[in-house]
Amino acid sequence: MVWFEDRINFAVFPSLQGGPHNNHTAALAIAFKQVASPEYKAYIQQVKKNAQALASVLLRRKCRLVTGSVKILRKICEMCYITLNKSAIFGDNGAISPGGVRIGTPAMTSRGCVEADFETIADFLLRAAQIASGVQREHGKLQKDFIKGVQNNILLRLLPPNLPCLLWTLEIL
Repeated sequence: MVWFEDRINFAVFPSLQGGPHNNHTAALAIAFKQVASPEYKAYIQQVKKNAQALASVLLRRKCRLVTGSVKILRKICEMCYITLNKSAIFGDNGAISPGGVRIGTPAMTSRGCVEADFETIADFLLRAAQIASGVQREHGKLQKDFIKGVQNNILLRLLPPNLPCLLWTLEIL
């Protein structure tokens, strides 16, 4: 029985803690308590539903969920005050130049979004991708040419007005 106690104690400290930092121990305790709650279970189930709704809309519109470079889509979204995180995907040559984006379904769920909101978000992302593709066709694939082309793009100016309607209704945590 002592053998188990030694292994458990070693697994917790220093292995799990990573050092004698009380703030790490407290953060782990809080996180473990939160994920054990019924509220977290409901939240994570909603995150899954939202991710499925987003994927469903994108797939219906013939999007590939894992694809090549998305730098231009990120740039368009950034110009509309939406942040997409870079994410490495299968086939990338390394993490330095990732070819994907991660869309924050957990973050948007925590702000109160449900499946219908993710259909709006998907529509916005698709319109942003169409604008980015059009600018790229007109001005070329070099980033400097793309940025010049996007600065005077009338469609880009029309893109964000619908999104704030959704965002202003959401809770800020």
